[in-house]
Amino acid sequence: MTYNFHAQASRRDILRVVAAGAATISLGSHAQAAWPTKPVTVVVPFPAGGGTDAFARPLSAQFSKMTGKTLIIDNRGGAGGTLGASIAAKAAPDGYTLFMGAVHHSIAPAMYPRLDYDIQKDFVPLALLANVPQVLVVNPKNMPFADFKGFIEAVRKAPGKYNYGSAGAGTSHHLAGELFKQQTKTFITHIPYTGAGPSLRDLVGGQVDMMFDGLGSSAAHIKAGRIKALMVSGTKRNPAFPDVPCAAEVGLPDYTVTTWYGMWAPKGTPTDVQVRIAEELRKAGASDELKAIWASNGADFGTLTPQQFGAFVSSEVKRWSAVVKASGAKLD
Repeated sequence: MTYNFHAQASRRDILRVVAAGAATISLGSHAQAAWPTKPVTVVVPFPAGGGTDAFARPLSAQFSKMTGKTLIIDNRGGAGGTLGASIAAKAAPDGYTLFMGAVHHSIAPAMYPRLDYDIQKDFVPLALLANVPQVLVVNPKNMPFADFKGFIEAVRKAPGKYNYGSAGAGTSHHLAGELFKQQTKTFITHIPYTGAGPSLRDLVGGQVDMMFDGLGSSAAHIKAGRIKALMVSGTKRNPAFPDVPCAAEVGLPDYTVTTWYGMWAPKGTPTDVQVRIAEELRKAGASDELKAIWASNGADFGTLTPQQFGAFVSSEVKRWSAVVKASGAKLD
């Protein structure tokens, strides 16, 4: 039957069928390449007002400006950022649900042994969006010290008297505090919150004494005088806050903790859509608007390719696993 059909078909009929098939393939490719055709949701796994929001919301505005489609920020805080990650991992892999996580998600595997997702297996890496140093900030009324020297003397004289807030157990804020205690041989009480935003609000309000925060979320409060920065981690001062000494200057040469933020898509998202998303993120980061906002928060927009970002996340998972083990940090 097949042979007879082809024998009787005219050359024109065959060409028409081939052309129709090619058109269908072209249409399908165009449909995927046309992303986005509707609003895109970004799951932010922390409450509004934290460090992730400080970068997610300007990014959302720039994305909408470039593509004409809304980038919806969906804050899903809880469990040190792992609740939102779990929700995003189960979303449809169609390019319309993305996940904006942070360094906390490379720490979580060592702190939460029963996670129902794997940051390296259930997501595809798209972009490193920002990298900022941690900063030690205090409530100036609770801790009215002129500098780091006065602060550390007071903390050492009164073990357990002072406390520090964090975005939750197992977050970089928590581990930064544990590292600080380990390296300074001090004891301060950990107060975990459901995100950096609530913790930062209580720091400003005086309900907690200090916080090891990402510079991005603390920047505006530092500039306004609501909280005081005593030290930035690392071996050099941050250009956005040149008067704040770095850890190496105050006698902590090995205290280096940074908060980074990245974008992922659920595993299974079409490759061409992944490429388009990564390109839009790169273009947004190159805009003058975002460059100015990132600089004011003491951050740089990442330049890693998606593949390099994936390798970076893998290295961070290994690094933080070792830190958790060495510090003895546990869920509170």
